[in-house]
Amino acid sequence: MRLSLLATTAQIALLSAAPAYAQSAQTGDREDQREETTIIVTGALSDFGATKSDTPIMETARSISIETARDFQEKGAQSLDDVLTYSAGVTAEPFGFSTRGDFAQVRGLDAPEYRDNLQYLFGYYNNTRQDIYTLEQVEVLKGPASVLYGAGSPGGIINVVTKRPHGTSEGEVRVDYGSFDRKQIATDINIAIPGAEDSAQFRFVGLLRDSDTQIKEVSDDKLVIAPAFTARPAPGTEITILANYSDQNSDTAHQFLPVTGTLLESASGEKIDPYSYHGAPGFNAYDTESLALTLIAEQQINSIFSVEGVARYLDTHADYRQAWISFRGNGVPRIDAEGNGGWTFYLADNRSEQMAFDVRARADFTTGPIEHELLAGVQYQDVFTDSDTAYLADLGTLNAFDPQYAGVPTVAEVESMKGNGPRNYVKSTGYYISNQMSLGNLVANAGVRFDNVTNRVENGSRQEDDATSFSVGVLWRGPAGISPYASYAESFEPVVGIDTLTNEQLLPQEGRQYEVGIKYQPRGVNALVTLSAFDIEVSNLPNPNSLVGGDSQQEGVSKVRGVELEANALVGGLRLDGNVSYLDTKDPDGYRLTSIADWQASLFALYNFTGALNGFSLGGGVRSVGGNESNGLSAFDGSLLTYRVDGHTVGDISAGYDFGQFELRLTARNVTNEEYFSVCLVRGDCYPGEKRSINGSLAYKF
Repeated sequence: MRLSLLATTAQIALLSAAPAYAQSAQTGDREDQREETTIIVTGALSDFGATKSDTPIMETARSISIETARDFQEKGAQSLDDVLTYSAGVTAEPFGFSTRGDFAQVRGLDAPEYRDNLQYLFGYYNNTRQDIYTLEQVEVLKGPASVLYGAGSPGGIINVVTKRPHGTSEGEVRVDYGSFDRKQIATDINIAIPGAEDSAQFRFVGLLRDSDTQIKEVSDDKLVIAPAFTARPAPGTEITILANYSDQNSDTAHQFLPVTGTLLESASGEKIDPYSYHGAPGFNAYDTESLALTLIAEQQINSIFSVEGVARYLDTHADYRQAWISFRGNGVPRIDAEGNGGWTFYLADNRSEQMAFDVRARADFTTGPIEHELLAGVQYQDVFTDSDTAYLADLGTLNAFDPQYAGVPTVAEVESMKGNGPRNYVKSTGYYISNQMSLGNLVANAGVRFDNVTNRVENGSRQEDDATSFSVGVLWRGPAGISPYASYAESFEPVVGIDTLTNEQLLPQEGRQYEVGIKYQPRGVNALVTLSAFDIEVSNLPNPNSLVGGDSQQEGVSKVRGVELEANALVGGLRLDGNVSYLDTKDPDGYRLTSIADWQASLFALYNFTGALNGFSLGGGVRSVGGNESNGLSAFDGSLLTYRVDGHTVGDISAGYDFGQFELRLTARNVTNEEYFSVCLVRGDCYPGEKRSINGSLAYKF
């Protein structure tokens, strides 16, 4: 991607500039929704949001965090991981700064990524990273969610909401320049068709980026084209078509730096530069291309019944090539006293393809004094993944202290060793029903889901799993805006394979969560405070003492207990976001979960001035993450090996000036340039965190 294309894109955006841009009002309010319980400062849920309901957060017996597009800008986020750094209970960068993808974990556990209710990522390193400029908001639903989504993590899900057309013609062109020569131009144009503003709307979102990163050899270039069209051909009918084409040319920021010379002292006392490049110029790449087509449809049948659905076709490709210093086993140094280590070369041609839909019927009715919102749906998903790989170990050497990139094989030489990986086909069908009931100030919900999942390897094994999942919750709309709640939820996730002890098919991992909490909305104040405590248990994991072997999937149990406090408020011109999280985690062997800190806290404040300084905003935030550890058995003597990294605290700054049609904003993340490792694994590698990054953006709105 050449910089001249940036200018071309700017010209196209300006020439197409029929009025358009505004934060989407796509969340349709039902007539019976209680406006006084909608918390504007935290965003709003919709029927295609994380809960598949527009019930306000204040009345939902679950813990939910939302970051809006305005939050992205004001907090200086440049990736989905960045967006989640101010969310309670979320480990936003468990593996440090990344360019391959986003790896956020919720309540200590991996969290699947969804887009508009349908899962978006499958397998590993086969998709283009989602760009936050195309999003309206990011939602984190914490805890098991199998009743709504089927197979998944007991930690929760991350659902991103795509920008959709709306009824106001507006637009913007935004130009960014920042650290590491990051250049980006983006446009967001919304057109309500003249003469048919309420029945036909078009939106175009696009961006072009030419950027280096904190590792100077690693680029982060990207092109995104995302048009959308909404039509309302008849009263009560709405149809939206979303397209997203993304092309990313990059490398992987994860260098798998040796523990020796980073966390541990080397024999010579010399240290590895945490931002050094251990890849191979001319060989390394992480180039991806994806096309997603999404259909969202809603039909109001009468005052009681409505039907809705979302369907998607997704096709993705990734050309992944990387070199790193060879691994030698837990606790075995990967480099000698001079810093030399064997060089490993890896190549993968990855692909995934998805066909999926989620169709449901909704009924809003009353039986005596009880109000009901009944939801019944069917979800189907057909996913194909393929990975053809080559792996060459110890092909030459690299010095970790002073990398010299000699003797790099050609791509063709490594590719000649490529084998055909297994083609995997996963089909799943789920039927679910849930009912939210209100009786006076009491709100209760209950749901059940039945899933069938088939995993098939082409010309190989076939495995079928069935699961039933339950959830139930109750919330009391108490006096003075205080609402206590309690909930129970379950999850399952198939595990493909055979139990070598019983010779039976491995059982799915199962999760369950008990959660209690209090939600507080002060009367007359645009604020929401949520205090929650939870207990998660994950069963059917590898049996205890699995570090020394054993393939049984029956005895292992992992536990996560924790407390979260999250507060969001808008008081006059002051906006505040704060959270504190505590996690007590144990894997089946009784050790803490890898890369998960026990304590996390953050506070972000931004003030919008009035009077003589009207249009100015100034603020910033502090993010503190506790230390974490990784455990394993030493390859030397089988003893327990533990690597611990210290916690870190970083600060962010945000300043802006809105002067009519123009908006200028300057942000800095990790402003003091704190140097830290997110995690160091016992297998022998460390992951540096995000360096200081400063970004300036100028938006022209029309």
